[in-house]
Parts: sequence; C-alpha cells; structure tokens
Amino acid sequence: MDVDIIYKYFPSLSDSQKNQLEQLYSLYSDWNSKINVISRKDIDQLYLRHVLHSLAIAKIITFKKGTKVLDIGTGGGFPGIPLAILFPECSFHLVDSIGKKIKVVQEVTNSIGLENLTAEHQRAEKVKGQFDFVVSRAVARTKILFQWTHQKIHSNNSNELENGFLLLKGGDLAKEMKEFGRPYIERALSEFYEEDFFETKKIIYLPK
Repeated sequence: MDVDIIYKYFPSLSDSQKNQLEQLYSLYSDWNSKINVISRKDIDQLYLRHVLHSLAIAKIITFKKGTKVLDIGTGGGFPGIPLAILFPECSFHLVDSIGKKIKVVQEVTNSIGLENLTAEHQRAEKVKGQFDFVVSRAVARTKILFQWTHQKIHSNNSNELENGFLLLKGGDLAKEMKEFGRPYIERALSEFYEEDFFETKKIIYLPK
C-alpha cells in the first residue's frame, strides 16, 4: 500500500510534507535490511500500519504551535516521525532504550530534513525536561507508562486538550485501564479510518 493512503485522510498536506512522507518507504526499507526496526511482513504496509496509524493522534488533537511532545519507546520513529512531519511548528523528542533504533530515527530524520525532532538513546524514566504531551505506541501497560513519565508533563495548557498522554493501543483494554484506575477517554480508530487494520485499534487520552 503506497503513500496515497495518507493523502486520503490528510488531503491538505504541503508539497514539503508530501516529499518527506514519500521518502519514508525507501529509507525504512533500506534500514530494515540492516537493522530490523519494523517487522519484515509489515514493511510493505509501512504507510498503513505505521505512518497512518501514528497520525491517528492528529485525528483527536491538532497540536498548537510550540507544543512539546515526548515519544516514549519510539522504536524506528513511530508515532514521532509522522507527527513531526504533520506538525512542523511543534517539537518532538523521541526516546528508546535500544540504541540502534535511535540511530535509525536520527538517520531518517536527517535524510528527510526534519528540523523539529530530536532523538535520544535513553530509558523513559531518565528523560530530562518538561513536555505538553507524552505519546506512545504499544510500549507498556498504561499504569507503567504513567509512572515513568507523568512528572515530565507540565501544567501550563495551551492546546484544546489538557496536557497529558495520547497512547495508541490495540485489543480489549478493560483490564489494563481498570488496573490504571484513573479517568481516561478511549476512541476507536475505526471512527476515523475505514481499513480493516484499524478495527481493533484504539487511542487512549489521559489528562495529566
């Protein structure tokens, strides 16, 4: 599936954004042959399963200029790289505990000329700085993610949603969210996307 799936749901991208998105397939294919950052069976579905999935966050919030976002357990750069392309006036800091994955993030970022993204080989709980939002994709249970990073979210809200967490998850989350024990909002990605892949996918929003 090619990049057109992105334009179907995000029709108002600039030429610069389109150019950056279009470069991702060849870059990730090349890096994946050296370092396995994306499942081999998924690389041909990069735009559907990784890029469009990451951009689901943009279906519930449009980050305002100057928003600072921390991406925990980014792997090869998801959801951070697609979001950084979509929101060039915001800043993104991508963190993973596996150094070779961060190397891929840095190389892809440099190749497409993304200037609003930094990447760090670090454990989530050791990250320095304060952010408006923490984003993550299927990294850890919600309670654990919250414990690691909730102190890194500052209290000055400038977006329509209060500062907090935006987590991409899948399957039945009832037990996990009961364990978490705090208020949250769950949205099904099938509200935004019609492809079968998104039937069981969710986004969880947790205000700080």
